[in-house]
Amino acid sequence: MGEPQNRRDFLLTLGTGAGIAALGYQGAASLRSLVPNVSYDAPTTVKVGLPAEFPDGLKFLPDQRLFIFREGTVFHAISAVCTHLGCTVRAEALSNPEARTVDGKALRLTHRFLCPCHGSKYTGDGGNVSGPAPRPLAWYHLSLASDDGQLVVDLANEVGHDFRLTTA
Repeated sequence: MGEPQNRRDFLLTLGTGAGIAALGYQGAASLRSLVPNVSYDAPTTVKVGLPAEFPDGLKFLPDQRLFIFREGTVFHAISAVCTHLGCTVRAEALSNPEARTVDGKALRLTHRFLCPCHGSKYTGDGGNVSGPAPRPLAWYHLSLASDDGQLVVDLANEVGHDFRLTTA
């Protein structure tokens, strides 16, 4: 008489244990799914090349959607992302370069920027002059890599329009 009861208790205990183990495993798997195995965020610092690889004037880097300007040994980087809805602006060469003082520093403007999506216009220093763009194009911090001397753009570090990197 006691054996069927023991068997029933055994099966009840085994089923309860299996249920608790399944719930525990499912809970752990759910918590683990909140932590990604790989980060797909784009890196914020990007090596763009040696300073000698950049001609005087403007060079567009389509992968980074970035304009690098060089005037002798002086460099600066301007975003090519329109501040309205994120379209890539295009540069248009000026027939007569303009000399302008931007935040107290002389700047020779050789281009202006136009957004092909909604018609925003920017000056050569990235200032918005017309169209729906709410603010100027971003300028990014530039530095030289200590290991190989390449220009490094920090896309997470916006700088003022007076920022320039002077190389030796």
